[in-house]
Amino acid sequence: MQQIIKAVDVYKSYHKEPVLKGLNLTVNKGQIVGLLGPNGAGKTTTVRLLNGVIGPDKGQLEVFGLTPEKSGDKIRSLCGVLTESAGLYPHLSGEQNLAFFGELYGVTKKEVRYDLLKDFGLLEHKDKKVGSYSTGMKKRLGIAKALLPSPELLFLDEPTTGLDPEGARDLLSYIEKLNKEKGVTILICTHILKQVEELCHRFLFLDSGRIIEEGTLEEIEAKYLKEFLVRVETDVSVSNISSSFQLITHTPGKLTFKLSNKSDIPILLRHLLEKGSVYSSEILGRDLETMYFKIREAGR
Repeated sequence: MQQIIKAVDVYKSYHKEPVLKGLNLTVNKGQIVGLLGPNGAGKTTTVRLLNGVIGPDKGQLEVFGLTPEKSGDKIRSLCGVLTESAGLYPHLSGEQNLAFFGELYGVTKKEVRYDLLKDFGLLEHKDKKVGSYSTGMKKRLGIAKALLPSPELLFLDEPTTGLDPEGARDLLSYIEKLNKEKGVTILICTHILKQVEELCHRFLFLDSGRIIEEGTLEEIEAKYLKEFLVRVETDVSVSNISSSFQLITHTPGKLTFKLSNKSDIPILLRHLLEKGSVYSSEILGRDLETMYFKIREAGR
C-alpha cells in the first residue's frame, strides 16, 4: 500500500522539555488510523510537525513524499486539519468563517460553502455569529472548514471533545462516510478509545513521545490476549457442565468461563448446546481500552 505519512526517529522538545523521543510511524493511503495516547503524549505536536507548522529537532518526516519543513504550503494545500479549538472567528458568522478560509484555500464558490453547511446541519444557522454556536455546532463548522479544500488527507485532533454522545456519533459517522465514499486518508488523534474502536483500520499507541505498539485490533488482540473470558447466556445448569471447562462466575442464566485458547470457544459452545440452549456468547476484555492498558503495562 502507498505510504502517505512517514516519520523516522523524530525528536522534538519545547524549552528543553522533550515531547517526542524517537517517533516512528507510517500511515497508508485510504486508511483511518487512530493515534492513541493520554494527554501530553505528543499527539498534537505530531500533527503540527506533519503539517509543517513546526520543525523537528531531529529525524525524518514525509507527507505525500514531501518534507513538511521545506514544502509546508504544498502539504497544507492537500490536507484538512481540525484542532481541538477549531480555529474559528467568533465575531464572524458561520458562512463568513467558511468564506474567509475558503479565500485562503482558493475555494471561493458559494455552492461549496452551502453544501458543507447543509451536510453538517448548519445551513439555517449560517448567518449567526460563531460565538453564539454550541460546542457541537462549532465542531461541525470546524470539520466543514477542514473539508473546504477537498483534502486527500485529514488530521483530526480530539474531534469529539465537548460533544454529547449523539453529536459524537454523528461526527464519527460522517468521518467514516468520507473515508468510504471519497477515499480520504484520516489520522485521528484521541484519548477516547471507545469512540474509535470500530472506526479505525489501524491503531498507533503513543506514550511518552514514542510509538509503543501498532496494528489492527485483531493483531493486537492476538499478541496481548493470553486468556479468554467468555460469558454465555444459557439455561444449562452448573451441575451439567464438564469439569474440563473452568467456570469462574455464574449467575442465573449467565455463566463465565476462562479458556486458554480461542479455539476452545466452539468446543465449549458445542458442549453447552448438548446440555441445553445457548442464547448468546461474548468474549470479555478484548475491547480497545483493555488492550491499551495491557500495552502500557507491557511497555513499563
